[in-house]
Amino acid sequence: MTKPRDNPPTRLTSRSRRRVLGGFAASALVVARRAGAAEPLLKPLEVAPWSRTPGAPILAHPYGVPSSHEADVVRRSARAWPLPGAASSMTPLADLYGTITPNGLVYERHHNGVPDIDPDQHRLVLHGLVRQPKVFTMDDLVRLPAESRIHFIECSGNTGSEWNGPSGQPVQLTHGLLSCCEWTGVRLSTLLEEVGGLSASAGQRGGGAGWVLAEGADAAAMTRSLPLERILDRALVVYAQNGERLRPENGYPLRLIVPGFEGNTNVKWLRRLKFVDAPLETREETSKYTSLMANGTARQFAFEMDAKSVITRPSPGHRLTTPGYYPITGLAWSGRGAIRKVEVSADGGATWQLARLDGTPRDRALTRFQADWLWQGAPAVILSRATDSTGYVQPTREALVAARGLNSQYHYNAIQQWRIDAAGEVRNA
Repeated sequence: MTKPRDNPPTRLTSRSRRRVLGGFAASALVVARRAGAAEPLLKPLEVAPWSRTPGAPILAHPYGVPSSHEADVVRRSARAWPLPGAASSMTPLADLYGTITPNGLVYERHHNGVPDIDPDQHRLVLHGLVRQPKVFTMDDLVRLPAESRIHFIECSGNTGSEWNGPSGQPVQLTHGLLSCCEWTGVRLSTLLEEVGGLSASAGQRGGGAGWVLAEGADAAAMTRSLPLERILDRALVVYAQNGERLRPENGYPLRLIVPGFEGNTNVKWLRRLKFVDAPLETREETSKYTSLMANGTARQFAFEMDAKSVITRPSPGHRLTTPGYYPITGLAWSGRGAIRKVEVSADGGATWQLARLDGTPRDRALTRFQADWLWQGAPAVILSRATDSTGYVQPTREALVAARGLNSQYHYNAIQQWRIDAAGEVRNA
């Protein structure tokens, strides 16, 4: 096997881009003339009808909504769920820009529907192995010192459809259980201070700083045990996302955010935090959210989401209309830190080039990457691979399957490839 070689970053200047695009435009014009086209494709600039009449009044939409021309940019589900209330919907990654997910497009995963919670009646209880158990109202929480941080949340089942090879699905249905928001709330460590800290008996059986059980107020009572020592410094109990209160489907009025941990640990509709000295082996950490390995053992408490990336444009469903310059862009993230670099290949992994990262990568947040590419009109295979701040490199599917087998549903983070045929159609194949 030929060893892949790294090429230096390729960046076209605006002048070289114009020269390349101008060359393809000239060729297209020659073809049009040979075909007998009598008039140019573009018409002179006209005053459009919407420029001749007054627009909608200022309060036509007291809460802003997208343009009707963007009606297809919505959450979609990859499958029908057999149980009432159990459902998911996925973020349209290929239609978004930057790294922040609009609130109305943040992915959903519910185990028993979305509860309708009155925030004035909602309470958060901190109890268990603490010195002074306490009940907090929403007003109590909002009055505590708060902070805002940008982090991604990813369902551990994201891209699980690709374990057995290319699913043929577009990026929304392969990678769409992923969103990134600015979260505002109170540090878990601040709340622990409010109850006097851990009691003297904490950690006697489990060792270290113990565990915390987070439980939601939904009908499924979504419950997870979390290692306190690993999350105390960064976990937030939040009541707002992207500058407004949480949406009901994303945990209103209160949820837990555990940056970098699998999505189900970021418990929505949070009603209690019980500090314990060992994991309580709930349904969601025994029969669910464990990975069956090839040798029959189960991989349990695999909290962090490993480094991952995906090209969102071009991606399945897109079509390259003519040979020429196309920017390859996508998203990269890691639950163990920040993204250090992303590499892109347009020849199936034979060669790689460094992509440009937009801004300074944030800790446990989405990072947008871009790379320049000239499509020659021939079949191509495009891929991306991420390296995070720990030095971990996103693996190939073959390497991941060799390590974990094909029995798992969770934590699939292999390099994803898209195939482009000579007609410009992009496919997951």
